[in-house]
Amino acid sequence: MSDSALDTLSINTIRTLAIDAVQKANSGHPGLPMGAAPMAYALWNDFRVHDPKDPTWINRDRFILSAGHGSMLLYALLHLTGYDVSLDDLKNFRQWDSPTAGHPEWGHCPGVDATTGPLGQGSANAVGMAIAERLLAKQFNRPGHEIVDHMTYALVSDGDLMEGIAAEAGSLAGHLGLGKLVYVYDDNDICLDGPTSNTFTEDVAARYESYGWHVQRVENGDTDLAGLRAAIAAAKAETGKPSLVLVKTTIGYGSPNKAGKAAAHGSPLGPDEVAAAKEQLGWDVSKHFYVPDEVAAHLGAAVEKGGRARAEWQERFEAYRAAHSDLAAAFEARVRGELPAGWDSELPTFAAGDSIATRSAASKAENAIAAKVPGLAGGDADLSCSTKSAIAGEPLFARGEAARNIQFGVREHAMGAIVNGMDYHGALRAFASTFFVFSDYMRGSVRLSALNKQPVIYVWTHDSIGVGEDGPTHQPVEHLASLRAMPNLHVMRPCDGNEATEAWRYAMARTDGPTALVLSRQNLPVLDRETHGAAAGLARGAYVLADADGATPDAILIGTGAEVHVALAARELLAADGIKARVVSMPCWEAFSAQPDDYREEVLPRAVRARVSVEAGATFGWERWTGDAGTTVGIDRFGASAPGGVLFEKFGFTAEAVKAAALASIDRAGK
Repeated sequence: MSDSALDTLSINTIRTLAIDAVQKANSGHPGLPMGAAPMAYALWNDFRVHDPKDPTWINRDRFILSAGHGSMLLYALLHLTGYDVSLDDLKNFRQWDSPTAGHPEWGHCPGVDATTGPLGQGSANAVGMAIAERLLAKQFNRPGHEIVDHMTYALVSDGDLMEGIAAEAGSLAGHLGLGKLVYVYDDNDICLDGPTSNTFTEDVAARYESYGWHVQRVENGDTDLAGLRAAIAAAKAETGKPSLVLVKTTIGYGSPNKAGKAAAHGSPLGPDEVAAAKEQLGWDVSKHFYVPDEVAAHLGAAVEKGGRARAEWQERFEAYRAAHSDLAAAFEARVRGELPAGWDSELPTFAAGDSIATRSAASKAENAIAAKVPGLAGGDADLSCSTKSAIAGEPLFARGEAARNIQFGVREHAMGAIVNGMDYHGALRAFASTFFVFSDYMRGSVRLSALNKQPVIYVWTHDSIGVGEDGPTHQPVEHLASLRAMPNLHVMRPCDGNEATEAWRYAMARTDGPTALVLSRQNLPVLDRETHGAAAGLARGAYVLADADGATPDAILIGTGAEVHVALAARELLAADGIKARVVSMPCWEAFSAQPDDYREEVLPRAVRARVSVEAGATFGWERWTGDAGTTVGIDRFGASAPGGVLFEKFGFTAEAVKAAALASIDRAGK
């Protein structure tokens, strides 16, 4: 069989596997795999360096199917190139407990480098991976020893490039000159609702050129393999700019009645059209999930080729180890996700009576960690002067420069997905920072980090109406409640400088999901830990801060952040009237929920039904902790523009108001 015939047979095998899997599931998107198969085949067979038997090899070329709805394209490639994805897995596409989920899921299917599906996310993840590659190369490569040196490829679609997140990420990538980043763009002119001409008529090539990208066109992506190969080769050779290869394709290629139409996008072809498409592609209509022996051998050669590449890299790494043993050991530890010994041995503590904003205290803790943990890297959305999240003494990541401080610009949405990409890459601990109210702009990315159990750290400051004069547009009210509803995101709101230190310790130690540090703009008094519970109690989510002098309390006051101090003041007012109140600091609902029942009973005994929550945010959800006789002191409206102290008084965050709420709860509990 000629090389050309084998290429065509391989491409049609990818197409028909996708057709069959979507049809069997009676669900999915056949059109993209049918149209994009040639570009994906050229990239995987001729350019991508990877080892199917070691899917997490740190120096593999990354591949992100940003157009995750076309997941069968990726699953077919994984199966054909020797990953642990069987033909039965393809037959169980979109079924319960199958690795071949509807959209690719990182950690769920071998060889999937990023969870994609929400459009645009993968394109931004790829930017994060390219940033990670450059940073790790700077940290570890030495003359004659390049152990980090790989490409990042993403297959993007019209829908990806319509999303605002892609514009943010593309702009930053061009600014930074990420030359090892390549997008191949399945430019098929069709979206789910019809032709892209209905909504998307911009000059995409000119747009990316204006971002500073190297842009090429392949006018016939359906059959021009030589053109595809030449364009990808030129993109790989361009080291000073990221590259976009626009590939004109026909969605649903091979389908006589649905090719080039929206009908091929998001629904199975149907039995009759499946047969017609196979016939047009020269396929045996009677065969389903068929892989010709020639294709199995041809694409299966990726196992041997990848094994050689991995072995050659290992030889290079052993030479690196011989020349730089300490660096080699550090690199391996980083790849394993280990923190250096003593990483938290010099965290700051703050003296009772001092006053410091938790954003400032957290900054000191972050910098103490960064001094010991070279893998800590991240940045902010043009706000480091306010969030105080920059790593002191470190330069900025820039064109031609790799560093741990990344200025994302005013691009919160892309920032969230980029730090996810950095984490997907491995060997880094990534963080992102902005005002808490703008967590809304990055919510989709936060959700994916929680879904993927990625230990990304979010530093969100200006946490309440305490922002003051900036007014309701900048005062987060519903955000705590909203983010607490997200599974596996731990929302941490410390009450003083020492809790802020412990919050960073907690976030760094956590490995099974993201942690949000929600921090104050305004100064807060540092508590006397000789008379109050130790700040290390933060790690359990909630702890007794001040108790009723050994007696059973009449009421429990539960606070977070700045409002803990209001609860402590209310406790003193209640004590003056002979009422015994316990104050509980509850910085993290999620961590407290995970504690054993006996500890939760110890902190919040069921017998004490009089309870008051005190938090400058929406009260939604607090009934879980306050119970049937409890009450809430919160804010269930938007804020206002005035000094922060005035707002706390006007909205009822005073010791007197909390005392009154406690008395009312005691009365209800006694009835």
